[in-house]
Amino acid sequence: MFATRAFFRSAAALALGASLGAAQAQGYPAKPISLIVPFSAGGGVDATARLLTAKLGELLKQPVVIENVAGAAGTIGTQKAARSPADGYTLLFAVASPLNVAPLVAPSAVRYDTFKDFVPIATVGTSPFVLIGKTALPARTAGELIQLAKAQPGKLNFGTDGVGTSLHVTAEMFKQRAGIDIVHVPYKSGPQVLTDVAGGQVDLAVLPLTLAQPFIKDGKVKAFGVTSLARSPSAPAIPALAETPELKGLEMDSWLGVLAPAGTPPAVIAAWVSALDATLKDPEIARKLGDVAVKPQLIAGPAFADYLAKERKTIAGVVQTAGIKAE
Repeated sequence: MFATRAFFRSAAALALGASLGAAQAQGYPAKPISLIVPFSAGGGVDATARLLTAKLGELLKQPVVIENVAGAAGTIGTQKAARSPADGYTLLFAVASPLNVAPLVAPSAVRYDTFKDFVPIATVGTSPFVLIGKTALPARTAGELIQLAKAQPGKLNFGTDGVGTSLHVTAEMFKQRAGIDIVHVPYKSGPQVLTDVAGGQVDLAVLPLTLAQPFIKDGKVKAFGVTSLARSPSAPAIPALAETPELKGLEMDSWLGVLAPAGTPPAVIAAWVSALDATLKDPEIARKLGDVAVKPQLIAGPAFADYLAKERKTIAGVVQTAGIKAE
């Protein structure tokens, strides 16, 4: 067994060296690389990107520099990345909101095509959302919550970080799968929602697990379930919503990944896939990602493109049924 593991480690190292060597033989990278994060510095997406850049720079032999281009739910930075030269020196560190939600809920405000203007390189990980509620709610499980909502339609409410966001879409998916009527209360940010759930001003919320987890641990809010198919390794005591019979198969993870402008040379894409793969296999980086509730996961190339297409189809169905519009 040890010999087999050693063989695969050697094979992986050779593949990494070949991919990076092919790109570097063509002169890439010859200068620092800009990784656009389409959100403000200090947020969850930005923090995750910054966990990776030092190792990526070490492997690529050039600095990988975060460029925060915030605004309009991530669409401004995403548009900048789409219009950047396809030379491998400006890439996008992305999540679903600007790529697969905004084009559906605010199509007139989006100036790029996710599937024509970008080449998916690879995901770096996934992180679930979590359905939480105020402690005064007379329900302990997702099943009991569904029965409570059915007994008083339209009386419970839920907060998210705004109309047409990934959190809003996920909450609407929960509503549709559960067959319940609860009222959406849009906020400007997730932390505001969390504070009001803890204070009892709003009944429920769908939020990133990494944001809500400290309040869950301190007993300030109830956790009814995470939105991944399986329980999160960083919070194994919290059930998956999919464990509830009415919600079987419910899945809406928040993924994080890297994309390049369309037309980026294949050798550059291959070099980045190899560098990301090696970075995610670094034990210290994997540990740090786990600390922020991100499960390292590499989905590369065509498989990443298929993942995006499948996600778009799922989100489109939820958006159409709920009639979500953010413009």
